[in-house]
Amino acid sequence: MSLDAYLTLSLLVVLFVLLIKTKIPAPAIFIGALTAAITLKLAPVPELLKGFSNPGMLTVAVLFMVAAGMYATGAITMIMDKLIGLPKTILRAQLKIMPPIAFGSAFLNNTPLVAMMIPVIRDLSRASRLPAQQLYLPLSFASILGGMCTVIGTSTNLVVAGMVIDAAEKGIGSVHIVNMFDPAWIGVPIACVAIGFMILAGRFFLPGRKTEKADDAMIRRYTAEFEVRDESRIVGRTLEDTGLASSEGIEILYIRRNDSILTNDLMHEELQAGDLLAFSADSQNMVELWRTNTLVPHLTLNPMETERHTHHLVKAVVSRQSKAVGRKIPDISDNARACQYKFVALSRDGQPVDGPLDEVTIEAGDSAVLEVNDDFFYECQIEHDFALTKALKGFHLQRTDRAVEASLITLVMVAVVALGWMNMLNASLLASGAMLLTGCLTLHTAARSIDWGTLVVIACAIGLESAVTSSGLAEQIAGLLNTVGRDNPHLALAVIFLGCSFMTNVITNNAAAAFMFPIALSTANQLGVNFMPFAITLMISASCAFITPTGYQTNLMVWGPGEYKFTDFVKIGSVLTILVAAMTIWLAPILYEF
Repeated sequence: MSLDAYLTLSLLVVLFVLLIKTKIPAPAIFIGALTAAITLKLAPVPELLKGFSNPGMLTVAVLFMVAAGMYATGAITMIMDKLIGLPKTILRAQLKIMPPIAFGSAFLNNTPLVAMMIPVIRDLSRASRLPAQQLYLPLSFASILGGMCTVIGTSTNLVVAGMVIDAAEKGIGSVHIVNMFDPAWIGVPIACVAIGFMILAGRFFLPGRKTEKADDAMIRRYTAEFEVRDESRIVGRTLEDTGLASSEGIEILYIRRNDSILTNDLMHEELQAGDLLAFSADSQNMVELWRTNTLVPHLTLNPMETERHTHHLVKAVVSRQSKAVGRKIPDISDNARACQYKFVALSRDGQPVDGPLDEVTIEAGDSAVLEVNDDFFYECQIEHDFALTKALKGFHLQRTDRAVEASLITLVMVAVVALGWMNMLNASLLASGAMLLTGCLTLHTAARSIDWGTLVVIACAIGLESAVTSSGLAEQIAGLLNTVGRDNPHLALAVIFLGCSFMTNVITNNAAAAFMFPIALSTANQLGVNFMPFAITLMISASCAFITPTGYQTNLMVWGPGEYKFTDFVKIGSVLTILVAAMTIWLAPILYEF
């Protein structure tokens, strides 16, 4: 090998060692590796930086915004609530999540599906007290497995199918056009077996790490009261079914219905419109209750004229000079003047107050959480009524009145791509623009939705692929694979699969497929056998990116939210790769014949 090839190989080894053995953030490691490649001149600088203008990376960035629009309007939450509900065990959750995602990924781009599902799984894990680490990775893997089943299921399959057409037009070897569902004969059995493996055995490979609990003595707890809205989807369901009181930080105190207060067997009581639910909760869980669109805070000082999705949360401590001291909350409105706000929760000496909020007499030093609009900071004498006021950042309400628009925009985006009228980047740009124009998404939310760390890793990984190719390392690897497997078609098929799956985990799936295609075609021609088993094997193996988080963009998308270690992917991904390889090498010659 050349010196550049040795340097590139050494660089990749160091990169993966750092990812496995250190806690340095992945974006920092990849930027360092790319910097080293530029310094050592392992490829032309424009090639090394091409990832930052790559359409795939840009598409992921824009799809984060589309997904944010679906989540900000509550559209994806409503859809998943119907499909998934609130499973009580990891087994049931995986059964309800993985098959629908795999099916959808066979016909839709899996990147937006995963992007939209990430916040849904976050909320589900909180409500059901299920470890999110055992849901995020199965989500990514199910989307990859589903994409294997059709030509349009993943861009990799489209790349291979396009190269088959080129080879057929040039009359190279025994090549037949790959039709829409040709990969399904192998892809569907593989997806079913692999999903079954993930559901039955995945728990033994996936982590179940939980965040450390804070000291109970240091946690301030509040009494929070919420009213069930008339149009709420939780009407007729029990608290146990809704998961509203499932978190360890939430305790249901009572349900007030008309003039009666219910305190017995509350978790199994069917909710009615107008019910007043009282909770004891810490600040984080109280905020999660406030963000639930099915509930609204009960006590309002003067009618609030602004829409709820524009409101904020504020922590405030009642001052000694406040006119509210010694009075009950409903009696404060006479002195509230132009102030419009709702009492969400109240705490006294770090503990929830006793009794219904509208019967509690306010004392100096009480800590309150208020739902306010922007006028609260300008028209209210907050310095007189409250000793301390602090806006809670990062908490927003979903704008459910735009859920239909967000759903239609997303469906149109997917449809135009599936019909071939527009590429994914163009369609997603138009969709994000439509989200902004229709009010489904604000500019601030759109900017916050982009996971910049993930984008940096994707861009750097694409750039490093140029170093692997330009340095001659890829050519050396291909030559070795070709030498090992050229005499026996079954062995050659195995070598092509293992070589392509290795490369797709080290560089990128599309690059691996593009590079291995001429090697596979040459091998089939030398052996005088049908190329179709090799073409399908390339499609499956190029998508077999289970071993590293950098192997596929959906893996990168769940890496951060799931707080996974690099070794988490290696452990379960290695077993899954062996399973997929064995089925592919066995089935391809049987179903397509050499």
